[in-house]
Amino acid sequence: MPRYYTRVCNFYYGQKSKILVKKNKSLPLHNIKELSFDQIEIITRNSKKKIFINQVKKLPTQLQKKINFDLKKIISTKKSFCNLKFNSIPNVLGILNLTPDSFSDGGKFNKKDKGIKQAINLFNSGASVIDIGGESTRPGSKAISENLEWRRINKIVKILSKKVPVSLDTRKSTIMKKGIKLGVMIINDVSGLEYDPETVNVLKNFKTPFILQHSQGRPESMQNKPSYKNELLDIYDFFEKKIRYLRSIGINHNKIIIDPGIGFGKNLKHNMNLIKNISIFHSLGFPILVGNSRKRFIKDISRENDSKLRIGGTVASSIYLMTQGVQILRIHDVNEIMQSIKVYKEIIKD
Repeated sequence: MPRYYTRVCNFYYGQKSKILVKKNKSLPLHNIKELSFDQIEIITRNSKKKIFINQVKKLPTQLQKKINFDLKKIISTKKSFCNLKFNSIPNVLGILNLTPDSFSDGGKFNKKDKGIKQAINLFNSGASVIDIGGESTRPGSKAISENLEWRRINKIVKILSKKVPVSLDTRKSTIMKKGIKLGVMIINDVSGLEYDPETVNVLKNFKTPFILQHSQGRPESMQNKPSYKNELLDIYDFFEKKIRYLRSIGINHNKIIIDPGIGFGKNLKHNMNLIKNISIFHSLGFPILVGNSRKRFIKDISRENDSKLRIGGTVASSIYLMTQGVQILRIHDVNEIMQSIKVYKEIIKD
């Protein structure tokens, strides 16, 4: 029997979704009546087929069991944690880069007063958590020492963790440990816990919630002709294998967020396929985060209409991701994204 993957699709959002759920014509994603679906796409390495959910019972017995197992995870309620509430509006992870060389705002907020002010502004604009990073991991960037990374962030982390929920964007176990002791609530490791072998022990010992991101290669060279057999299924398999390993070493909590890593070892085709088919990751059973803010794919698509801030492309992709049930967006321009979500919801309200 080939390996099957379940992708929920044909989503409904808002009042229309509520009506269909009430009539049992669609299933609510994570028990959210405002966001539902009535089709699934059954995918293998060699084929894909869309069916309506009421046709699942006509499938062969073994495949039916597999699909129903996935659907159980897809419709189950996601419990809130770390100020993240899972409903029809995505949480926003507000980005605070305390670096001189991040790809879009390097050097803009890396002074203490400016950094703290920006973090408070992001939180007041609607960010659920502020994601603080002291090392740039943009394509072409080079690793820095632990001492330098810690000097960049420690004073701001110490102050902000007492004021707002904070996540820490780092690949290094020593930085993680220090940050957690200062009150950091979530660890965001862009390497998928691959960079430093000690990170899993820190997360296990402190029982800290974390973001598990997929990344192919290191930042220094990850955009040098990235390749996959099938980026969507390869990345799904990466998460499945990694979660199985984490369970085996004793990390049993469900406060784990998965991030397919847009732009981290992916070209435009890879990124677009991941965004278009993002709903496949719901069958893993964990909240999904997407870092779409100001990313290179916006420039690649818009070309002569590109701008440094890329707010238009960020808004467009954020609304699409919201309607696919993505629970968390990692965003620079929090006010603009929250504004666009509120306007979209009002337009489709009736």
